[in-house]
Amino acid sequence: MAKQNKLDDHPTVVQVRLRRDRDAARPAEPLDAAWLRELCLEAGADDVGFVEIDRPEIADQRADLGAALPGVRTLISFVVRMNRENIRTPARSVANLEFHHSGDHTNEVGRRVVAELEAMGVRALNPAMGFPMEMDKFPRKTWVVGHKPVAVAAGLGKMGIHRNVIHPKFGNFILLGTLLIDAEISDRSEPLEFNPCLECKLCVTACPTGAIASDGHFDFSACYTHNYREFMGGFGDWVETVADSRDAADYRSRMDDNETASLWQSLSFGANYKAAYCMSVCPAGEDVIGPWLDNRKSHLDTVVRPLMNKEETVYVVSGSDAEQHVARRFPHKRTKRVGQSLRASSIEGLVEGMPVVFQREQAEGLSATYHFTFTGAESRQITVTIRDRELDIAEGHQGEPDLRITADARTWLRFLTKQSVLPWALLRGRIKMHGSPKLLRAFGRCFPS
Repeated sequence: MAKQNKLDDHPTVVQVRLRRDRDAARPAEPLDAAWLRELCLEAGADDVGFVEIDRPEIADQRADLGAALPGVRTLISFVVRMNRENIRTPARSVANLEFHHSGDHTNEVGRRVVAELEAMGVRALNPAMGFPMEMDKFPRKTWVVGHKPVAVAAGLGKMGIHRNVIHPKFGNFILLGTLLIDAEISDRSEPLEFNPCLECKLCVTACPTGAIASDGHFDFSACYTHNYREFMGGFGDWVETVADSRDAADYRSRMDDNETASLWQSLSFGANYKAAYCMSVCPAGEDVIGPWLDNRKSHLDTVVRPLMNKEETVYVVSGSDAEQHVARRFPHKRTKRVGQSLRASSIEGLVEGMPVVFQREQAEGLSATYHFTFTGAESRQITVTIRDRELDIAEGHQGEPDLRITADARTWLRFLTKQSVLPWALLRGRIKMHGSPKLLRAFGRCFPS
């Protein structure tokens, strides 16, 4: 006979077990959707929707969500409205204050709802609206939940051409929150039947980096390098600048005083976005669209052009599409070259990240197929095809290559981050090529570092 645990007779343990036995005898009923919606609104949310864990729209997140809250059955998606004029102003300190305060409020809404549910015996979790994230996984996926796909599935909006969720009433002037719960809900939310995006292309016009193209293409690395300059990878690039500087004078030749002050401000008061102009100029949404419909020229003069005409520094990777875009479209804005902060630390991360850093304008006129064979710590074969400014990556070796590259995985990653030079790697046999070296240079232009 198993020895009885001394805790079995503890009064608290006895009472809890009796209560659990009573609860287990009752049929589990779904939470009432109307009641739950009202709970979220009373906590400070401006709109709410519900998504079952088995919905196909979030299939790619299911494993991570289950790891965060084992047994999760439903996601509660909610939006918090932001003050529009604070986001629209060229004074980015005002815009960032709005982002930070609204973000704190969003997190507090989630925390309040979770506290209420937990008191009822419902297991619930509220991941952060934005930061903090799981930085031990950087530069790969660091977020616990991707809020945007959940919000779209919950009927709280649709993605616009600028990749922001546009709420049918509040427009894109919202922040998103998601709660994970281990209970079912009596009613489900359905996606919107229409997209509030007007396809006016004002976001294309205002973006200082050219990250948003009129044909729907999005250059993530251009947006990330500039707008998130004082976050994550950009901060790491600044640390390397400090480490590489010989003395104070050398540091000042690399970093202007206002840049140092801006980084200090981000460290002290919360990291600041450099632009987010795509959100600022968007006229979509029932509460937002009126002035634009009444007088589009006034919207251009008071909202769009002040951002376009603002003299500012735009951070770009050398040789990138963004660098060329600023020179062509915004000659009054200053560009500053910074390091590519989306650096892969593994071959798996490299393959995942290639579509993110691909520069399609640099690929103009290139039509080539590359066979990569990685050996050593990570063995893998992939085929990379660049044609008509499009990138395709396939597992294994497909078709006839124009250039074959066999490389030790670790050496190739060091080469990409400029920790190793190609001639040295070729001489030692760590990297082998069969084909024209010009094709490798062309390949490098498509993925500038």
